[in-house]
Amino acid sequence: MIGDNLLPLEELDSVYMDRGTFFGDGVYEVVRSYNGKIFALDEHIQRFENGLGAIGIKNVDIGKIREKVVTAFEKSQIPNAKIYFHLTRGSGQRRHDYTGDFKPNFFLTVTKLEDSSKYKKGISVITHPDWRWKRCDIKSLNLLPNVLAKQVAAEKGAFEAILVNESGYITEGSSSAFFAVFDKKIHTTPLKDNILPSISRKFVIKACGNLGLEVIERHLKPENAKKADELFIAVTTKDIVPVIEFNSIKISNNQPGETTLKIAEEFLKFTT
Repeated sequence: MIGDNLLPLEELDSVYMDRGTFFGDGVYEVVRSYNGKIFALDEHIQRFENGLGAIGIKNVDIGKIREKVVTAFEKSQIPNAKIYFHLTRGSGQRRHDYTGDFKPNFFLTVTKLEDSSKYKKGISVITHPDWRWKRCDIKSLNLLPNVLAKQVAAEKGAFEAILVNESGYITEGSSSAFFAVFDKKIHTTPLKDNILPSISRKFVIKACGNLGLEVIERHLKPENAKKADELFIAVTTKDIVPVIEFNSIKISNNQPGETTLKIAEEFLKFTT
């Protein structure tokens, strides 16, 4: 049944039988462009390929995936674009195992990037339990915990939910990497299975290196974060965003911090 329409299963469009819909059985990427140039495409494609391998989706020509991304972007003629794409294991009868011959399904959209300048003045965040699975290093389509956390943040008037695991430590944002600044030293969660190998995070760390800023990978608790000199998040579609309120606690005199602004400026040099 589709809506109110009953029809034989064999007449159903295979799109309705996608394992991505049934199980979130696939991986995705979000890439952006700056002034007509796609940023860090090689890094995103490599992470995408790694994700496919991690969940056992094989026989995918990653070169053709890259070609599809570039072609779609060029045809869109959108200078500052958000490029979303995902690949699922394929379509078939709903069953948990995937024994058999599946043909992967690919989906891609190119849309105009939202103007993120309003976020540069700083955002508020709240903490939320990290309900995600244990392989967050895989950028899978299973995002319900992220969605629920983000919605709670929105309902409380915050921009982002900062996730806290069962041990009481911050992992990352629901859709961002999280950083704290103490005495001009940058602290962020160690890169393990519990967080995504964020491309933005990678370039933040490069920017810090260029500026001679020390980066310390350590676990932080919310009580540590609220005492930080500065906080910020990094996300593909909005770059570096200062956090000026953490669980209703004002950070950095309720304005973007000096170190955060320097890192944001250095980060943008990678995009030209």
